[in-house]
Amino acid sequence: MFERPGHGERAVLLHVALGQRVSADDRQEFCALAVSAGATVAGELTASLPVANPRYLIGTGKLDELRELMDSSDAELLLVDHELSPRQEKNLEAALKRRVVDRTGLILDIFALRARTHEGKLQVELAQLRHLSTRLVRGWTHLERQKGGIGLRGPGETQLESDRRMIGQAIKRLLARLERVDKRRQQGRQKRHKQEIPTVSLVGYTNAGKSTLFNRLAGATVDAADQLFATLDPTLRKLTIPDHGDVVLADTVGFIRDLPHELIAAFKSTLEETRDARLLLHVVDCADPAHDERIKHVNEVLEAIDADGLPVIHVYNKADILGLPPRLDRAETGMPQRVWVSAQTGAGMELLLAAIAEFLFQERVRGLVRLGVGQARLRALLFDKGKIWQESCLSEGGWEIDVELDQRDFNQLVAHEKLSWYERNHPDGLERLG
Repeated sequence: MFERPGHGERAVLLHVALGQRVSADDRQEFCALAVSAGATVAGELTASLPVANPRYLIGTGKLDELRELMDSSDAELLLVDHELSPRQEKNLEAALKRRVVDRTGLILDIFALRARTHEGKLQVELAQLRHLSTRLVRGWTHLERQKGGIGLRGPGETQLESDRRMIGQAIKRLLARLERVDKRRQQGRQKRHKQEIPTVSLVGYTNAGKSTLFNRLAGATVDAADQLFATLDPTLRKLTIPDHGDVVLADTVGFIRDLPHELIAAFKSTLEETRDARLLLHVVDCADPAHDERIKHVNEVLEAIDADGLPVIHVYNKADILGLPPRLDRAETGMPQRVWVSAQTGAGMELLLAAIAEFLFQERVRGLVRLGVGQARLRALLFDKGKIWQESCLSEGGWEIDVELDQRDFNQLVAHEKLSWYERNHPDGLERLG
């Protein structure tokens, strides 16, 4: 077998489409993935096939063409924009005498480069081990040999079985560690639910501008480089909606066409931040000619994590590139459906915040509250949760507060804080509601 180099920077890209032609958009995206992984594109080859060749994925004629291209370009690596079976990967490496990485392996490699937090690194390692466990029959001849020699003869176990056992043990250890991390994340979610703080989650195709929008809204400093998967680890920040209250804004990993199943499984706890959100902001690069197709791919991932039933506002980002002014489009129900903004310039942020408030704080109640001198804590809660229109001191001590509250906060305060609430439109001036 060939000697495997430690790394290969010069790569030939093989674009494969079954039953259709390879689109220019898919080619461009896969090139961007290769560059994100640190490869230098030395050449490209396309193959449109009616069905996949079970041995090489491509036919023998296309294989000869691929070998000539790799020899002439001095490429060390073949990147295939398609999922390869372990057998196909092994046969291609044997025929080309070079390393072969399929689409799943390439995305996993990029995620390994981007992971920064402890949880992110554990999740990527788990996904890589699960992917590797199906590929132990690759190019190493020692994996098929029986252990032997003096004192080692006998049934023993094959090297392949030993490697599988070690990978299985490593996966169990990672799952146990991720379970502990997930418990801490669940505690944070439960605390937010207990405090009735809604979560708004940003979702979207990778490089649509989610992190730039997140930074603009929350005043954060998340890395927003112009590259695929610039943000991997989830980030949560408090976002104050003017005249309404606070929400938790969550920025998560960008989605992509044919996102590997290993990643969806490994990032289950992270993606639960999306599934448990009260509202999704689906960020769309409206300047991308293929944005309708991107929306479809994002919806497929949302369906895979059981988040497809959540309310969604589509945020059409990069409207400034098209020369379009900010605007709010409504559905037939009258609720916000699309908001056209520019996260880079900040145009349209007021419209977006108003749309979020309309979804999360639709039911509002307003009235007067009379508090005694011993209810300073309740007064602080009203200032924290509601919009104070007016406050006056009572002659007998205490306060009378004209406040507007979200219906959920009102119900909670009435139930747990024994709130005395009055309406202003009664003939006597005050009518007790609670």
